[in-house]
Amino acid sequence: MPGESNKGSPALTRAAKTRAMVVGPYLNQRATQPHGRSAVALPEKAFRSPQARFDEVLGLAEALDLDIVDQRLLTLAEIKPSTFLGTGKVAELGEAIKAAEAELVIMDCALSPVQQRNLEKALGAKVIDRTGLILEIFGRRARTREGSLQVELAHLAYQKSRLVRSWTHLERQRGGFGFLGGPGETQIEADRRLLQERMTRLEQDLAGVKRTRGLHRKTRRDVPYPIIALVGYTNAGKSTLFNRLTEADVLAQNMLFATLDPTLRSLTLPHGAKVILSDTVGFISDLPTMLVSAFRATLEEVLEADLILHVRDIAHQDAEAQCQDVESVLAELGIDMADEQRILEVWNKADLLDEEAQAAALNNARRWKNAENQPILVSALTGQGVATLEAEIEARLARGRLLFDITLDPANGEGLHWLHEHTEVMHKSIDEDGTIHVSVRVAPERAEPIKRRFGAMLVEREGLTA
Repeated sequence: MPGESNKGSPALTRAAKTRAMVVGPYLNQRATQPHGRSAVALPEKAFRSPQARFDEVLGLAEALDLDIVDQRLLTLAEIKPSTFLGTGKVAELGEAIKAAEAELVIMDCALSPVQQRNLEKALGAKVIDRTGLILEIFGRRARTREGSLQVELAHLAYQKSRLVRSWTHLERQRGGFGFLGGPGETQIEADRRLLQERMTRLEQDLAGVKRTRGLHRKTRRDVPYPIIALVGYTNAGKSTLFNRLTEADVLAQNMLFATLDPTLRSLTLPHGAKVILSDTVGFISDLPTMLVSAFRATLEEVLEADLILHVRDIAHQDAEAQCQDVESVLAELGIDMADEQRILEVWNKADLLDEEAQAAALNNARRWKNAENQPILVSALTGQGVATLEAEIEARLARGRLLFDITLDPANGEGLHWLHEHTEVMHKSIDEDGTIHVSVRVAPERAEPIKRRFGAMLVEREGLTA
């Protein structure tokens, strides 16, 4: 399995030995109202219970194989500028850390550099926030050179923001030659400059990756294979569904961010049409902006997709809030969320619902706002509803496509080969005298080459399927 290659790595061995405390410091509901000083109110459907948020960060910590020796869910009335937490809670955590002999504290929030530094001093342990935790997971999961470049770039952007002058060891002045920064340059300035130079090189490397991906996409566009992208919240079951549809063996575990690097496979639909299916990195609430930016080259596969399958864990208590998080990231990437023809919701993990809950989910799907774009209820694990999903994918892709009936001479093997390479061959039959009858389907923009090549041998007709 792909995920097993890192099991014995020094990084994971160290992580397994690191004693960690997980802290969920969440504002109480009253503090999150619009008049509150510390937070912006979310739409009601997006509200997450503190326990659900805490369970998620515990899952993130477990994804690093840390030795979690203590976990604390804290309710805050307000956020303190200096340490995020109040003085009393900081003292309480300090005692707990000593008792548990914890070396690492994971805070499920976004800490400013000053807050992080002050907490580390007060608690006597290394402190990382939600962004740092996600970056660490991404760094461990990257398998390809491209993934590693993207993670490193995001990590350096994060580190650069952590370089604050309050760290005295970075304020030493250093001499140097002109090309090394000049006399009197402080260590923090040198470190920031070195980080920026490395980031610039990474951005150049990623620009090369982007060009290569663009060439690959152009090659795929030259072949009439529609692209379908799987997107969704992390651990929604995208990779399991990917494996079910393509009979692949992509790593699929009940673990946050099991998939990081994008995977492409071909898929043959019920009527024989071939498509390219793309499995992408999962999204998560409060996904660091630097990660969205760094992974833009990878996520451009989604931008180019003919159809986007939004896979949702319909059995999760925060399914609606997760949906909103995914839609926010897609909108940030420039995808028109009002284009219902292009986005199909796949309600996964039906196997985790009892009969009553399944019936309710099906009823909700039937009463969807647009009757022609109803969600499909599936279980990627058991295969329930997958045939219905495949039929819906085929129907979606067929909308607006043109059908042609073509008659070929028995000797025109080259023409038949061309049709198989450049169109969707829906049906083929051969007469006794060897005459070949082929029904093909193409996107409107691909129709002209067929008309030019086959001319009088071709009959255009209406309809979506052959």
